[in-house]
Amino acid sequence: MAKQISLSPTAAAPLDAPAARTADAAAETPDVRQRILDTASALFYSRGVRAVGVDLVVAESGVAKTSLYRHFRTKDDLIVAFLAREDVEFWALWDDVAAKHAGDPAAELDAQMRWIAKRLARANYRGCPQINVAAEFAEYDHPSREVSRQHMQAMRQRLTVLARALGAARANDLAAQLGVLVNGAFVSASLLTPEEAPRVLLSAARALVAAARA
Repeated sequence: MAKQISLSPTAAAPLDAPAARTADAAAETPDVRQRILDTASALFYSRGVRAVGVDLVVAESGVAKTSLYRHFRTKDDLIVAFLAREDVEFWALWDDVAAKHAGDPAAELDAQMRWIAKRLARANYRGCPQINVAAEFAEYDHPSREVSRQHMQAMRQRLTVLARALGAARANDLAAQLGVLVNGAFVSASLLTPEEAPRVLLSAARALVAAARA
């Protein structure tokens, strides 16, 4: 079984923190780690994780390589930190929408489809980071794929709760179908215009719900 990776905001902290730090390390501010992660995240998302090496992250962030390895022992740790932060930010947006429509599952589903459609229309949108990175690694047990699996499990859990609230006879089936719809939209973003995306997502989601209630 793959090792469970915590996706809390603190999960991306260095895996080991020496008890005795050097004077230089002690003098570093948290901004250094943030700058490294910000730079790596932008590069990973725009170019792909395999195309971006540690040397490029160091050059673009303007930090010493020793500083990078002080905060992230390996490139894999940096990739996991990137995905974990993306995960936290994505679910914060999703859960905010859910909270605004608490008690009205139909309105929530519509609202979720609308904000996802809006997300697809961003000028710099290149798909779901979790899906993109998982596609780059063939190794099933690669740490990044575990983060991606947990992300998909979290989506399935939220959609199952929503499907039950919508009165679906087979909530698990509806949740799976909605998950395929959402992830399919992420992958197919370039094929949908900003005007088409909300219409396609809304009509498809409503059709799935209607069929699940039949």
